[in-house]
Amino acid sequence: MRKPWEVIQLLESDSSRLVKESIIARELDVGNDEFFRGCRAALDSMITFGVKKVEPKTGDGKGLKPETFWRVAQELAERRLTGNAAITTINGLRNQATEAEWNDWYRRILIKDLRCGVSDKTINSVVGKSNDNYRVPVFSCQLAHDGANHESKITGQKLVEVKLDGVRVIAIVYPTGTVNLYSRNGKELTNFPHIERQLAKHAVLFAEPTVLDGEIMSASFQDLMKQVHRKSDVSADDAVLNLFDILTLREFQAGQGEHKQINRTVTLHAWHNTIADHMPNVTVVGQELVDLDTIGGQERFKMINTQAIAGGYEGIMIKDPHAKYETKRTTAWLKQKPFIEVSLRVVGLEEGTGKNAGRLGALICEGEDDGVKIRTNVGSGLTDTMRDEIWQDHASVLGQVVEVRADAKTKNQDSEDLWSLRFPRFKSFRGFAPGEKI
Repeated sequence: MRKPWEVIQLLESDSSRLVKESIIARELDVGNDEFFRGCRAALDSMITFGVKKVEPKTGDGKGLKPETFWRVAQELAERRLTGNAAITTINGLRNQATEAEWNDWYRRILIKDLRCGVSDKTINSVVGKSNDNYRVPVFSCQLAHDGANHESKITGQKLVEVKLDGVRVIAIVYPTGTVNLYSRNGKELTNFPHIERQLAKHAVLFAEPTVLDGEIMSASFQDLMKQVHRKSDVSADDAVLNLFDILTLREFQAGQGEHKQINRTVTLHAWHNTIADHMPNVTVVGQELVDLDTIGGQERFKMINTQAIAGGYEGIMIKDPHAKYETKRTTAWLKQKPFIEVSLRVVGLEEGTGKNAGRLGALICEGEDDGVKIRTNVGSGLTDTMRDEIWQDHASVLGQVVEVRADAKTKNQDSEDLWSLRFPRFKSFRGFAPGEKI
């Protein structure tokens, strides 16, 4: 049976997906437990070792026993081994290992990068259902459906909250004080240490490892996005983690929670209320229970929606108070984002790229709406026929008024006077001649 680092070397030597899959399939057939154990440790987002840099080595040691490495790896993952003690212990492993086994295997596990063009999807596609121990758990959280596509679900009692426009964050808090922040896709986020510190101070309040689900926002969404994955020159101290759900890590890993949404909401608020004064950068999103089967409930629902938009939020979230948390997209959560429609004049045309090269890419539109000057490029909502016909006859649309649907107006960063539109979409022409609006 091949050594794990020998398998990595083979995978690294050929860029073909089919070749890589055939190599992995062979290790599956011969039952290479050690190889798949290492793949899981490196590719499972939920396993982290708390080390940012692991040095390669030149020259051979006497060799490192797998059981010795895995004992240390477990201590690192559980944060029983940290700081200088962790560095010293890792260097000890490095000195024992041969050059190949360290550089091509153990080091890559610790840095969470196999560097051979293999992902969790690659492993799982080969393994299938043949061996659950070899599969790599895929990080997933609960996601919402668009309420516009499930209007029949927007009835009865629902929990309503504002929809935030930030970065989804899954915070895993261990009673020992360890806190890990992840994106919705399982990417570890390391640029918000002030939030980690505030959560860590109160981790002892949890009886077992706990998942806090929320969204990070800062004063500027653009600045926040720049900081999310930046590795240096990070400045995100104004970022606030807005929480909207809670469950145990055990439930999260199982893919389904045990408690109803409304009970989780009560638990989350009760926990936060006891320590809110000590966590200035961690808050809880407010929710309101509304009965949509009553006239009063419907009126309140509309008012919350209107107030959310006026407050600069994306819209609202509608949640089933009796549903359990599931790590998938579900109608238990529905997002409702209102749209605006504005009439703008076509002042120019922009050629497309890629498949739209040589024909219309976007209409350049300008106008005024509610006293706000708007200039935006509208490229969505146009048919292929329209793109061809308009590009062949520019004069036919210049000056014409178009109805544009968008999510919201946004301040143009390049101009104090102009505004733009978020996700503008062509709806229709408003007349048959330039300037005509019908």
